[in-house]
Amino acid sequence: MSELLFEGADWNFSTLQRIHDACETVAHRELGLDTYPNQIEVITAEQMLDAYSSVGMPLFYRHWSFGKHFAYHEASYRKGLMGLAYEIVINSSPCISYLMEENTATMQTLVVAHAAFGHNHFFKNNYLFKQWTDADGILDYLDFARGYVGQCEERYGRLAVEHTLDAAHALMSHGVDRYPGKKKLDFREEEKRAGKRRLYEEGTFNDLWRTVPTGPVKTSAVLNVERRRALLGLPQENLLYFLEKTAPRLAPWQRELLRIVRHIAQYFYPQGQTKVMNEGTATYVHYRIMNRLHQDGRLTDGNFLEFLQSHTNVVFQPEFDDPRFSGFNPYALGFAIMQDIERIVKDPTEEDREWFPDIAGTGDEMAVLRDVWANYRDESFITQFLSPNLIRQLRLFHLHDDPAERAGVLVDAIHDERGYRRIRRELSKQYDVGYIDPNIEVVDVDLAGDRRLMLRHTVVKGAQLAETDTKRVLQNLADLWSYDVSLVEVDAATDKVLKEYVLNPRIQPAAA
Repeated sequence: MSELLFEGADWNFSTLQRIHDACETVAHRELGLDTYPNQIEVITAEQMLDAYSSVGMPLFYRHWSFGKHFAYHEASYRKGLMGLAYEIVINSSPCISYLMEENTATMQTLVVAHAAFGHNHFFKNNYLFKQWTDADGILDYLDFARGYVGQCEERYGRLAVEHTLDAAHALMSHGVDRYPGKKKLDFREEEKRAGKRRLYEEGTFNDLWRTVPTGPVKTSAVLNVERRRALLGLPQENLLYFLEKTAPRLAPWQRELLRIVRHIAQYFYPQGQTKVMNEGTATYVHYRIMNRLHQDGRLTDGNFLEFLQSHTNVVFQPEFDDPRFSGFNPYALGFAIMQDIERIVKDPTEEDREWFPDIAGTGDEMAVLRDVWANYRDESFITQFLSPNLIRQLRLFHLHDDPAERAGVLVDAIHDERGYRRIRRELSKQYDVGYIDPNIEVVDVDLAGDRRLMLRHTVVKGAQLAETDTKRVLQNLADLWSYDVSLVEVDAATDKVLKEYVLNPRIQPAAA
């Protein structure tokens, strides 16, 4: 029998090293994982709360909202209204995993397997993270961003910087490129180019605005629509990028702040599309590693029972009528599909062979899973791999409730072939950013008149924007643009205008 990794609940740093090495052996040799180098740090509860406040990043620029989040989480934690995560993991190279010092030795083993190998492998290999993030350069870029924001506060004043960051944060979810084709982010090169860019911008201005008439408008002076939209790169869905490049009255330092915020938004963009897969992968990996360590005699039965209790809590899915229900638990759904893929690969039924002919009975579940982890996101993962067997096991069905069509609720997808496909399709839509995120684009600018910025929201299936939040966000957009901003909501099916907003800027542009 192999030597136990530890006995009891206590641990020290030598114990952590043994735990890491044992998990690494299983992860690399048995599961075939490909990971970044690991950096494991042990932190206190207060440090974990601090990490919560700055979206889990190890270093960040200063902003009042982070202090607000810290105060809220700390008060909730002290009152016993919330618990803290066992770990936080950073998509970087090396991959940084923060472990709570209060964890028992068993829990440290679990979180090392979960974060340092499960999440780590997913970060390194999934196509979205390869396409949109730069794990090698993110830490250096965050250090640059923190230093740059601090310099701006000293030179231009804390309030001016705060107003710009407030507006940029409000637009953060609309500051990402959603489609491939643009050059992959290289944060180290971005940091080097930032200095050169500031020197250049201080001595130049946006040549586009030279074409704007300052006196009475003449027909020959007005750009035609096609030419104007071409110069402005319209339509444009990345609002922060558009403001950074074309806002007529932003100072160079403000443009750099917008650039920092949108680069950080882009870094987090893949995580919102892979929550089920990322947590499902990490949960499946820690389950396999912990089972192997127990089978090899590295964990006692007592340690393993402690792990099983925690694992069961992680993958618990409340029923729809349970007061704790708040939707699908991504850990539970992701882990269930991963285990079902393993079953289909190793012991398929005739139904599985019909629905999954490419993987059923192939025998090597890890080869299939590694391919899945690399090439899918939540929406396509559920569409492709949610099986009829799992739909029955989870007792899923689909309700249709449209007051415009009928009074009452219709069950329109049950457990037959047509129903299985409908359930997969409808469930996957809940994770499709193209379906759940509002499609808002800059469509034009009135260069010849009042320089109004015009946006369009294409409304799908009647899902309009919340009026109060829309006005608040548009106000921030108008402040950055420095002129009026309008937004029209247009029905995608009929092209009918449903609602229109117009906001005026409330603050003057900052000094350069």
